[in-house]
Amino acid sequence: MDQIEFFDIPSPCKRVCETDKQGYCIGCYRSREERFSWLSYTDKQKKEVLRLCLQHAYKRRYLAMLQQKSPSKQRSSQVELDLIE
Repeated sequence: MDQIEFFDIPSPCKRVCETDKQGYCIGCYRSREERFSWLSYTDKQKKEVLRLCLQHAYKRRYLAMLQQKSPSKQRSSQVELDLIE
């Protein structure tokens, strides 16, 4: 049984509308389609987008951490992460 939602799910927008090389916003981690379609999404779709945003944020932090340790390691790890998605 689904729980009734009383409040709208707010947009994760951080008002930093720039995209990275993969096309994800560097502020909220959403794709272009996810940003443009947010208002038409159901609550279930919005929750899935938020889950994906969290996944993208973790990936970006992980890659940044690797890059600080060794720039050559970052390239090989990016390939591994691309294969996962």
